[in-house]
Amino acid sequence: MAALTKKDAQRHRQACALLAADRDLTEDEKEFVLQHWQESSTAANRLEGAFFTPLGLARDLAVELHGCHGPRFLDLGAGIGHLAFANRRRFAHCWNGEPCREFVCVEKNPAYVAVGRQVMPEATWICADILDLLDMVDRLGGPFDVAISNPPFGVLPRTRNAPGYRGRRFEYHVIAVAAALARYGVFLVPQTSAPFRYSGYPTFLHNQGDVEYQRFTAATGLVLKPSCGIDATVHDDQWRGVRPRVEIVTCDLTDRRPPVAPGGQLALVP
Repeated sequence: MAALTKKDAQRHRQACALLAADRDLTEDEKEFVLQHWQESSTAANRLEGAFFTPLGLARDLAVELHGCHGPRFLDLGAGIGHLAFANRRRFAHCWNGEPCREFVCVEKNPAYVAVGRQVMPEATWICADILDLLDMVDRLGGPFDVAISNPPFGVLPRTRNAPGYRGRRFEYHVIAVAAALARYGVFLVPQTSAPFRYSGYPTFLHNQGDVEYQRFTAATGLVLKPSCGIDATVHDDQWRGVRPRVEIVTCDLTDRRPPVAPGGQLALVP
């Protein structure tokens, strides 16, 4: 485990003790685990780019999904369940009669999956590589209304490419996989991977994205759009071990521009 302060180490041990109890966790205990169980307790977290979403940022991301996108959610690279937990809308179900949301959480680290099953026992947890999901569609239970993800960022080892994209940014591979499985997506990506600047800026700045974004959108037809106005820097001090500049992006995964081949010709997405 990475070096922790005495307080952080103590709270991590308390979270582990809650998980070891032979009973269901209360809502407050689930939040405690989400806030204090350390992802660095497994040596692979930095190698795999696994840094949990701050719970406050996860709740801000959930604001994008208060509309009627549908009840079936797919959480890609779910960690221990921060995004899924924040998107449950329990009170909307209890008091407004909204349908219960159904979650399938995909995470390849088995230690994270074990914790997630106690934090989000109502979800279906699948321990698998995101890029292998298209080989196991039957296990996923059909198409999804929404995909959510705080994916691993940047250039990371991978076993294969996502449909249509062969570039170096892992977050784009995750979004391309999501597009094959869901109708709509909300994702947390590095600011440099978004075609705009908002978080930490005094005003919204739109651009066409960098060269790698242009390759991604040309190859897949997918266009990333901004959130409703969420400045992710509000939660900068809540990250653990890193301090990334990120943006919340949205994407209508059914609305694709015709993909363009490298030579400028229209191309089929494999």
